[in-house]
Amino acid sequence: MGTVSQLHERVRPPAHRIQSEEEALDIARSLAASFAQQASDRDINRILPYDEVEVLSQSGLLGISVPSEHGGIDISNCVLAEVVAILAEADPSIAQIVQTHFHVLEAIRIGGGDDQRAALFDRAIIGDRFGGVFSESGIGGADQDAPHPIADGPGFRLSGRISPSASILFSDWIALFVPDERKRLLAAVVPRNTEGIQIIDDWDGFGQRTSGNGTTILHNVYLDADAVLQNREKLAEPTVIDSVSQLTHAGINLGIARSALAATMSFVKAYPSPSTDSGTQKAADDPLIVTRIGEIAVRIEAATAIVERAGGKIDAAQINLTEDHVVDAALSVAAAQAITADIAMDATNTLFDLAGATSARIGLNLDRHWRNARIHTLHDPARRKYSIVGNYHLNGMKPSKKSLL
Repeated sequence: MGTVSQLHERVRPPAHRIQSEEEALDIARSLAASFAQQASDRDINRILPYDEVEVLSQSGLLGISVPSEHGGIDISNCVLAEVVAILAEADPSIAQIVQTHFHVLEAIRIGGGDDQRAALFDRAIIGDRFGGVFSESGIGGADQDAPHPIADGPGFRLSGRISPSASILFSDWIALFVPDERKRLLAAVVPRNTEGIQIIDDWDGFGQRTSGNGTTILHNVYLDADAVLQNREKLAEPTVIDSVSQLTHAGINLGIARSALAATMSFVKAYPSPSTDSGTQKAADDPLIVTRIGEIAVRIEAATAIVERAGGKIDAAQINLTEDHVVDAALSVAAAQAITADIAMDATNTLFDLAGATSARIGLNLDRHWRNARIHTLHDPARRKYSIVGNYHLNGMKPSKKSLL
């Protein structure tokens, strides 16, 4: 940690071309089964999943959100969220990598010019990974190290420091989203090895330990006209970019909750005896435990349905991008994220409530479920989502038009 991370140059064969949503789900399940095997060890020792991420690149999953006119399958958003949830159930750190990737691809779909979309979507289809650097300076932030673009001929110069940058260590391409001197959003996509870009592996959070977060330092980086998204002004209009991002975040919450429930059931089934006052021969027959497991399972099922509904609302907005559709999608996604965040925390707490003191042994590393949920739900707390929905219903206040950040 604290070292400079450089992406090794490697020739990557073209990724598999996924043909349908059903195939995408099948591949996600197959990868998840493999990723889950060493997920605990990677967490304990903070072993970054470079090999696993290369397998992910080859699988074809990184291209599933690409529009059909650019060779993708233009996957529905509810299936996209389920793919993320499946991966998160195995390892939420790996799921965070694809979450950031899909966020950037949606921004390219909205803000890129025709040639830019064609070129960058082709890179996603062959397995390249996209990371994002999002600066909130000028939108309420006061970080003097935040990058500020300076015009330089047809392009811009950019210097500054942004931390943390989610999953940046695994990126082949880096999307930079920073406000200019007029607080307008500048958006550009550049190769990871662009001169002046330095990535520091310094993430020390107690959860999501292997997600590849790090600090991005920009040393007088030149963004030429081809790198700057040609239709970037559309990013300031009502879009579903943020809704796609938040829905896939909800998918991570959902996956963590499912994983915690599975771990709870495995532990309870293996536990030799129930509590002394349960009146049963084994823990799995304890009525209190059975009821609590049922409550968590029902809430996870309900959360899954809410995520699916929100995905449908985003689909509708992408087809007919009106303000009403964008607002409808944003409110539904806010509900999905709030509910999934709540169940992720509740399911991980319930793991220890039901499994008891023995489950807290360091060697079992069951606390990784709680740590991952706690860190992940800190980034955009559920209380903010309840406030957005409450303000809309009570005061008629529409969700913010922000599309990124």
